[in-house]
Amino acid sequence: MEVITKRGLALATSEGLKLQSGPGRDLIFKVTGDETDGAFDFFTVDVAPKSGPPLHVHHVQEEAIFVLKGRFKVRVGDEIFHCDEGGFAYMPKQMPHAFFNLTEEDGRIIVVYTPGGGQKFYQEFGPVARSGADRATLAGVFTKHDMTLLGPPITAD
Repeated sequence: MEVITKRGLALATSEGLKLQSGPGRDLIFKVTGDETDGAFDFFTVDVAPKSGPPLHVHHVQEEAIFVLKGRFKVRVGDEIFHCDEGGFAYMPKQMPHAFFNLTEEDGRIIVVYTPGGGQKFYQEFGPVARSGADRATLAGVFTKHDMTLLGPPITAD
């Protein structure tokens, strides 16, 4: 399939759409589905030490991560992997997944979603998650964006 973007794009290190996820997770979308006619999102995530997103599943989007800095424990389905700098993990849609920064320093990953449009979730989820909302409220945001919140973040153990 040939994808023709609306325009070419080049950004400096700190440029892009800056969003926040839960506490300790800052994102910079370099390109979103809006710029790629829905094909994909490409963004970086700074992940606080000893943290990561809750266990969840995407019903529409495929997800891949590439570790730029740190060491991550990654759960994909029932399997556990460890990814160091340069490591990669693929999380197919319909497969429960989560990751966890195992280090005492901020980690950084690249995330790709396909199809694109993931920024819409973070635009809604970030403020809600950082406000201390209850699990039912957070789960509702996941559901609205074709995902299911399944459980708490995975741990180092």
